[in-house]
Amino acid sequence: MTGLTALWLPILLSSVFVFLVSSILHMALPWHKGDYAKVPNEDKVRDALRGFAIPPGEYMMPHCGSSQEMKSPEFTEKLKQGPVMMMTVLPSGPFNMTPSLVQWFLYSVVIGIFAAYVAGRALPAGAEYLSVFRFAGVTAFVAYSMGLTQASIWNGRGWGTTFKFLVDGMIYGLITAGTFGWLWPK
Repeated sequence: MTGLTALWLPILLSSVFVFLVSSILHMALPWHKGDYAKVPNEDKVRDALRGFAIPPGEYMMPHCGSSQEMKSPEFTEKLKQGPVMMMTVLPSGPFNMTPSLVQWFLYSVVIGIFAAYVAGRALPAGAEYLSVFRFAGVTAFVAYSMGLTQASIWNGRGWGTTFKFLVDGMIYGLITAGTFGWLWPK
């Protein structure tokens, strides 16, 4: 068993590496360029929605408040007429990436802590690189990736986009695994 305090360096360094690689994947490479499609007649849709001043949040349309309402002919007709959508409304104005980037880094630190906990409970100091790689890597991969499939199952996200996020998570898991294996206490 290896304590978390002995693993502070791989936790932080793997978070830095994941942050840097994710920045390259999302900002420098064309890998995620096609994740979101443009709405047809975007300007008209924006003009039509602007007057409603929809506050930031997540919405479903049409919306029903109960399972009984979901079975009603009126709700069924709304579904037939469309559009049927789930949407996320962000605050208006220029994008400020700083809060999201800070949260992403802190999220990577939390994943590093969980990877350290799992690997540290299973392995002693001086464990072989490949054993550390396996425990830290699987834990990080699961944390970065597996919950993302729910967006395709329940929210209609395209499976191609989810697959790309799963590949990203695999890369982040491998980075975490390699960093932990490299810096595991002797």
